[in-house]
Amino acid sequence: MPTLPRRIKELRYKIIYVASPIFLLALWEFSARIGLIDARFFPPPSLIIAQFGPLFLEENFHVDIGSSMWRITAGVALGFIPGAILGMIMGFSRLAQAFFSPIVALTYPIPKIAILPLLLIIFGLGNMSNIMVVAIGVFFLSLINTKAGVAQIPKIHFEVARVFRVSRSQIFLRIVLPASLPGIFTGLKLGVGYGLILIVAAEMVAANSGIGYRIWLSWELYLIKDIYACLITISIIGILLSVSLDKLEEKIVHWK
Repeated sequence: MPTLPRRIKELRYKIIYVASPIFLLALWEFSARIGLIDARFFPPPSLIIAQFGPLFLEENFHVDIGSSMWRITAGVALGFIPGAILGMIMGFSRLAQAFFSPIVALTYPIPKIAILPLLLIIFGLGNMSNIMVVAIGVFFLSLINTKAGVAQIPKIHFEVARVFRVSRSQIFLRIVLPASLPGIFTGLKLGVGYGLILIVAAEMVAANSGIGYRIWLSWELYLIKDIYACLITISIIGILLSVSLDKLEEKIVHWK
């Protein structure tokens, strides 16, 4: 059981954790009210929150949120699963690593949003081009982190398996897969965050719905408070996804 000084210190950290964003919001509110910052571009948080309520009640805004969530979910699934599988194979097989590593090294540095015009030519203006740009970004993050997770497995595990003449398929299923789960989840969490960035950017130019589309429309109509409200929505979605993945990781990778 924590001692009293330790509990006081933990309570102090929690208070600071909660107070720091409140302080920044209060400073922003005060600065905008007295004219230290231009309220046209940085409206007071109180006005942004007041705008967020009516916007959130709009049916079209719910459609935009649903569209973005569907695209990011489909994109993450299409990119994460093959990325994790290929990452485990590359980490487990030197032959696979020798074959795929140059391809990954050549394609990974390409900005994924720069591929969007090519995807628009292939898939047209619609959901598929948005989904694929997310899938490509998530694929590389999943692959690289999974491969790193396999590389960190202690060699003694493989040596013991060879002594007991365990088949390669069993080594893969009973050693490589469980031991690489922390790396897999790291790739998944990074991929979801990166996918959220990509889908918003893609929707600004290649969609007629979604949060990114709503941000771009608000910019065209000079609705500054709506832009901030959309940014708050993205932040809330990101936090909910992050917390959900952390809880899932705690259950699946309980030994971590």
